[in-house]
Amino acid sequence: MARRVVITGTGIVSSLGFEVSELWDKICAGKSGIGRIERFDCSDFKVRFGGEVRNFDCTEHGDITSKEVKRVDRFVQFAYAAASKAIVSSGIDFTTGDPYRHGVLVGSGIGGLSEIEMQHDALFDKGPSRVSPFMIPKLMVNAASGNISVHWALKGPNSAVATACASATNAIGDAFRLIQLDMADVMVTGGSEAAITPLGLSGFARMNALSTRNDSPETASRPFDKDRDGFVMAEGAGVLVLEEYEHAVARGAIILAEVFGYGMSADGTHMTAPDPEGKGAARAMSGAIRDAKMNPDEIDYVNAHGTSTPLGDRAETVAIKTVFGDHSKTMAVSSTKSQIGHLLGASGGVESVVCVQALQDQTAPPTINLDNPDEGCALDYVANQARQMPIRRILKNSFGFGGHNACLVYGTAD
Repeated sequence: MARRVVITGTGIVSSLGFEVSELWDKICAGKSGIGRIERFDCSDFKVRFGGEVRNFDCTEHGDITSKEVKRVDRFVQFAYAAASKAIVSSGIDFTTGDPYRHGVLVGSGIGGLSEIEMQHDALFDKGPSRVSPFMIPKLMVNAASGNISVHWALKGPNSAVATACASATNAIGDAFRLIQLDMADVMVTGGSEAAITPLGLSGFARMNALSTRNDSPETASRPFDKDRDGFVMAEGAGVLVLEEYEHAVARGAIILAEVFGYGMSADGTHMTAPDPEGKGAARAMSGAIRDAKMNPDEIDYVNAHGTSTPLGDRAETVAIKTVFGDHSKTMAVSSTKSQIGHLLGASGGVESVVCVQALQDQTAPPTINLDNPDEGCALDYVANQARQMPIRRILKNSFGFGGHNACLVYGTAD
């Protein structure tokens, strides 16, 4: 029999704050974390706004020195801060117990893009001898997992996932499996991303993937709305502490939620466009529900991928209707990206923390900016206001470029 896996700690870094309570309060109040980008001059860019993390100093969010901070990319700093908060909130002491039963699995879609840009400039402006010796360990996608492992001496499974915008959800699902299969007792897992850089912003804008509402950033991310015109780039990190149930109980941990199921699939149709019929997405959703040994009508709320793209939102709606049938007509669905933007590989991490809070407070977060619903997206998207309601089981969706689909089922630990 597979071992039970529970969530005992959560931590975030986001455009709506650095504490889970602050993020959740603003989510429920319908606040937006989207604004004009300030880290670099983008006045000549096609897109000039995003879900930027402002006033962030990693040394204020854990036991890390300024010297250590200089040796890691911004996405690793976000991951470290979120992991530190999650570990503190879990109350776990990693100096006790078997370190080979404590692991880490943090995903990122892109990794150290800032470092790549800086070292590219150094190479061509100053020559190869001026390229930093820290460049490679800073830019690697697995740098977040590696640095967390080193800092807390986590010597169990140590891996990373790069499945574009499904990265964090795949990471959490894979960590869930490792504990289920008795390969670890505790896993620090989630995702981190810091791709709001000149190159990152330019690349996504050139794909015509981004909203161009430069005159109204706060209303640009509008999933399932008829007037949506693309997603809004964002950055940050979301990390969970997953723990085997008996292990958590034995140390008197507060159990926040339980992970019940994990499903994944591929569209196998296009590198960047979703299958318009949502077949792959539906397969991953059904797989997660089946893995949880539940029926579709047991799901009370879906935290959607909901990126605010014309194709993606419709495809996800079709998939939800396929999986849930008549239940989809009364089930609550919402997109956190309407408020914090699309954190790419980190989105499933932060949104999973939001799912935990939804279970804790029995509240479905809203989809803001849903003023003119798309006829092709006819579901209950919890428009513009959070809703108190009974929530026992949640489906979390994440889909990424490359046709990656990953879904998780969370719930209250009975």
